[in-house]
Amino acid sequence: MAIEQNSINYIPESQRYGKPKDLFAVWFGANLNLTTIVTGAVMVAMGLNLVWSLIAIIVGTLIGTIFVASHSVQGPQLGIPQMIQSRAQFGVFGAIIPMAFVMCVYLGFGVANTLLMTQTLQSVVPISSNWVVILFSLISIIIAIYGYKLIHKTQNCLSISAFIILGIATFVLFFQPIALSSWDLSEFNLTLFASGVGIIATYVLAMAPYVADYSRYLPANASPKQVFWFTYGGLSISGIWMMLIGAAAAVVIPHFADRSGQGLAQLFGGYSWIMYLLLAFGLLAINVFNFYGAFMSIVTSIQPFKSLNVTPKIRVLILGAILLLNIILSILSGAGDFINFFINFIYFMSYFLIPWTAINLVDFFMLRHGQYHIADIFDVLGRYGKFNGITIFAFLAAIVVQIPFINSSFYVGPVAQALDGVDLAWVVGIIVAFALYYFPSKARQNKQPNIEIAH
Repeated sequence: MAIEQNSINYIPESQRYGKPKDLFAVWFGANLNLTTIVTGAVMVAMGLNLVWSLIAIIVGTLIGTIFVASHSVQGPQLGIPQMIQSRAQFGVFGAIIPMAFVMCVYLGFGVANTLLMTQTLQSVVPISSNWVVILFSLISIIIAIYGYKLIHKTQNCLSISAFIILGIATFVLFFQPIALSSWDLSEFNLTLFASGVGIIATYVLAMAPYVADYSRYLPANASPKQVFWFTYGGLSISGIWMMLIGAAAAVVIPHFADRSGQGLAQLFGGYSWIMYLLLAFGLLAINVFNFYGAFMSIVTSIQPFKSLNVTPKIRVLILGAILLLNIILSILSGAGDFINFFINFIYFMSYFLIPWTAINLVDFFMLRHGQYHIADIFDVLGRYGKFNGITIFAFLAAIVVQIPFINSSFYVGPVAQALDGVDLAWVVGIIVAFALYYFPSKARQNKQPNIEIAH
């Protein structure tokens, strides 16, 4: 299999292939990993009982996936990666601002996945944890170097194998003795439930910055409805399933948060090696998404300053730098409390991702109706300009306005305190970003109407 030749450039129709249904396996496989399982366990670790954890998981997933699947629709219509589309809203240079925050998301999840791999394998492989970090990161980077086609094939293989093995694990888990209090609907805590829904929705939303990267090769005439629903179905079904496993495991398996991989593997008794292989495969597959997205973001950030021909050599150099950074951050972070690190990271990224996704989707669906001049997205002197003051203000203001509504372990805002700890920051972020971007942009559009040309 040859190394992918395209990077952030427009995919011409002659290179498009596939059908919207192909997206189901990609996004179904994207959640078949230990990170998603642990996210479900976080609900129980926060203090929700099992039944309210399950409800929070379902509600949060169904909400968050709406945004992600909507971004997926952009891929076939525009034929370019997800984050470079932000230039149409922020300006060619201005798009580097949300790109910097998204890079933190990629690196944060890369470290989280690497730490989970180390935690899972440290007791079953005869090498040190640092070597697990190095080898895991290296294999992930190699797949990312080969790119789009190999990533699709990896996800297809994962979807098939994981469906069988995790299906057995689900059956075993839910037939374990579970206390009746775990199913008591009267044990409702609004603060914990609202926080749980927010964490789940934000975890799903973390895939938004790279979702169109995997639909951009589809033909331009691919049905938007099919692209949306195959993405939505793949992500929501697997996400709810994996997080249900995590919540149940947190109730059934003692100290699951500290030994999640080993806890799941022990369900298979003498065949625990099967689960270890699957968990390693799943973490590997999702880490490739993060490294591939980080590569796209770096190229997008460099391109306005310097015309960059992304040859295989350049591709290897950029991904090699990402490899080194992931190894360093993972080794430095390895000694901490993983669950605490993970919850704080999800909270942190939500305050930046939510305003970006609101602005991007409002622009695509409500202002421009999918019509963009692709050549100008790559041109500093094009119609989208270097900076868009309206967008940058809306983005930064939405981040600031969320602060009083935050309820996290590192900060609790005054409004969150007045609401007995309910964290509504993500809801406020969506509303404020929408209002501050849509109305001024619509007014400008009415004063200066211009016809966008799709390609």
